Amino acid sequence: MSNFFTFDSTVTKASESALELCKEQFQKIEEIQEYNQHKMLKAFQSARISESLFASSSGYGYGDRGRDALDEVYAYAFDAEDALVRHNFVSGTHALTVALFAVLRPGDTMLSVTGTPYDTIRGTIGIDSDYSGSLKDFGVNYKEVSLKEDGTVDLEAIKASLAEKPKMVYIQRSRGYELRPSLTNDEIKAICMVSKAISPESVIMLDHCYGEFVEFESPLKFGVDLMAGSMIKNPGGAIARTGGYIAGRKDLVEMAAFRLTTPGTGKEVGASLGMHREMFLGAFNAPHITGEALKTAVFASALFENLGFEVTPRYNENRGDIIQVIRMNNPDELIAFCRGIQAGAPVDSFVCPEPSDMPGYDSQVIMASGSFTLGSSIELSCDAPLREPYAVWLQGAFNFHSGKLGIMLAAENVLKFK
Repeated sequence: MSNFFTFDSTVTKASESALELCKEQFQKIEEIQEYNQHKMLKAFQSARISESLFASSSGYGYGDRGRDALDEVYAYAFDAEDALVRHNFVSGTHALTVALFAVLRPGDTMLSVTGTPYDTIRGTIGIDSDYSGSLKDFGVNYKEVSLKEDGTVDLEAIKASLAEKPKMVYIQRSRGYELRPSLTNDEIKAICMVSKAISPESVIMLDHCYGEFVEFESPLKFGVDLMAGSMIKNPGGAIARTGGYIAGRKDLVEMAAFRLTTPGTGKEVGASLGMHREMFLGAFNAPHITGEALKTAVFASALFENLGFEVTPRYNENRGDIIQVIRMNNPDELIAFCRGIQAGAPVDSFVCPEPSDMPGYDSQVIMASGSFTLGSSIELSCDAPLREPYAVWLQGAFNFHSGKLGIMLAAENVLKFK
C-alpha cells in the first residue's frame, strides 16, 4: 500500500475492500466536483478577475476593486444576490453572529428548526449562558423545534411553531456534536417550502458550515434567504488563512455589512492588507478540495465499517457536508484515533494530542490538526468531546491520497486497543 508506511494486514485488507466499496460513490463525488469547478471558473470569468485585483489596500480600503470582485465571485458560486467575503471575520461563528445581529431586533423571535445549535454559537444566542452582549441580553427571544428521535427534521412540529410568525427561521446544516444526519438540499428545500407557505415574512437563515460545494446546487436556490460560513472550511479551498462569508438576499447582506463595519459605510470600507491573492486562489480551489475531503470521508466510513465500528453516514449514503462520524467503544480508542490522524499530518506529525478544556465547549475536547492554517478543518483533522457516545468527528483532506493514509494510520492506532 505504501513504500514509506507499514500497516498491519488487517488494516491493509480493510482498506482494499473499502476502496472497492467506494468506487460508485467516488464517481458521484467527481461529477459534483466537475460541475462546481466549472461553475467557479465561470464565476471568475464573469467577474473579469485579473492580476491587478490581487493588489493590497490599506487604511479605510476605499475603492478596493479586488474586495468587490471577490464578493461577486462568491455571489455567483453560491447563487446569491450578493455576498460579503472578508478576512476579518475571525471564524464561522463570527460570520453567523454578524448575520444574526444584522437581522434580529429586540422583541424578535429566532426559531431554530434543527434542534439546539452547535456549541460555539450558543453563547451568541444566550442558550445556557448569560454572556454580556448575547441576543438574549438584547431582548431577542429564542425558541427551537426538536428533531425526531431518528435525528431527522420534524416538519409537522415546525408548521405548528411557524404559526407564531418568528422573525427568523434558523437552520443548521451540519450535525455539530450530534449523531443526527446532516441536512441535504432536499431537506433544506422542504423546510423552506413550509416556512414560505406559513410565515412568508420570516427570514430563513442557514448555518452552512461544512456544506459548501458538497452538492450540485446552493441552498439559496431552494428558499434560503441568508447563509454564512467559514473560509477555513470548504469555501477557502485550504488556501485562505482566515475569514468568513455571508451570502444571500442583497438587502440582508447589506444589513450584515452595516453590522460588520458601520451603518452607512458597510461594504465600502475594509482594507484587504494583501489577502486577496490567496482568497481568490482558495475560492478557485474550493470545489476540488471539497470533493477530496468528501472522498476521504467516504473511505473512512467504509474502512471503519469493515473493522466493525458504527459510522454515520455510511459510505453509500447521500451527504450534506464533509463530516464523517465514527463511534469508538471507549475514551482510549477515541484518543488513539485522534493521535493517528495527527501522525498522518504534514505539519506537527510528531505532536501527541491530549484532551483539554476549550472555550465554548461543556466537556474536555481532543483535537488533531496538523494543518498549514491553525484550526483549518478543510485540511485533514478531527475532534471529539470526551463524553459518551465516544464519537469522533472527522473532516477535511487536501487530497484523497494523503487523506487515505491518515485514515489508515488512525485505524492502525485504534486497533491496538481492540
